[in-house]
Amino acid sequence: QVQLVESGGGLVQAGGSLRLSCTASGINFGGGFVDMGWYRQAPGKQRESVARIFSGGQTSYSDSAKGRFTISRDNARNTLFLQMNSLKPDDAAVYYCSVATTILRRYWGQGTQVTVSS
Repeated sequence: QVQLVESGGGLVQAGGSLRLSCTASGINFGGGFVDMGWYRQAPGKQRESVARIFSGGQTSYSDSAKGRFTISRDNARNTLFLQMNSLKPDDAAVYYCSVATTILRRYWGQGTQVTVSS
């Protein structure tokens, strides 16, 4: 059974930083995945990809995240991180951790709320 549990969301002032964590169980972080990453969904908007790590180690960022957010993982702790700096009000959303174990199977966490005050 795959489980993803996010943490680290909260309220921060514009320009501040947050570090999101996603602890996974039932997945081999060392290689049992196609990609893993962070997505977000703001009210009234579609869920969008923010940052991803692929099985080969490559990373991918949305244009809005480039230069401000950094995705990383700790294989020993089966944990995925998203360091978010220089936060803007537009970054406010529910952030979801996701792992694709195959090209047809993607798992999602329950989400963590990020609120950015101006």
